Amino acid sequence: MAKGKDVRVTVLLECTSCVQNRVNKESLGISRYITEKNRHNTPSRLELRKFCPYCYKHTIHGEIKK
Repeated sequence: MAKGKDVRVTVLLECTSCVQNRVNKESLGISRYITEKNRHNTPSRLELRKFCPYCYKHTIHGEIKK
């Protein structure tokens, strides 16, 4: 068994469109999702298309630090 760092880690995904529009105060909040990823298969930052309830459309959600 591997000790130390786990292979599967929990990550937060945040809507990139809401973060950019935050300056314009167009959106009321920022959409965030919690998911897991395999550290060995995807060492880079994860980006997925998810539904944003504040933008009312599917947008790219990128991985952020906790």
